[in-house]
Amino acid sequence: MIRKSLIAAVTTAALTLPAQAGDLIDKVSPHSVTHTMDRLAAAVDAAGATVFARVDHAAGAAKVDMDLRPTELLVFGNPKLGTPAMLDGQTAGLDLPLRVLAYADGEGVVHVTYHAPATLAETHGLPAEAKYIQMMTGALDKLTSKAIAQD
Repeated sequence: MIRKSLIAAVTTAALTLPAQAGDLIDKVSPHSVTHTMDRLAAAVDAAGATVFARVDHAAGAAKVDMDLRPTELLVFGNPKLGTPAMLDGQTAGLDLPLRVLAYADGEGVVHVTYHAPATLAETHGLPAEAKYIQMMTGALDKLTSKAIAQD
């Protein structure tokens, strides 16, 4: 009986975990959060994409007298890639433009994290083999790699 209860509890806990957790790409940056995001924004600009927004979550927290480790979000995209995705499934607009989060963990390690573009196909019923999914995947890898490069 105890074993069945334990199995049921573990199964329930596993089912309540965020589905996206396994679809997150995480890289470590040798730079500060702000410098990493400056580098990412520059890489996005150099690639001809558009930075739509930059959100400083820690600054927002400070405005309500709360402490949050450095945490910034960059929202960017290229309509040449995003529009075809939305033409295939307009709800993809919920997850576009693309977003990358940089944050410092409890040990001060800076992480660069984003959703794998394949999740767009799964979530919005887009063709998994769509060229734009492959291009988004490559672009996110290339841009985030530039942001965390040692140079």
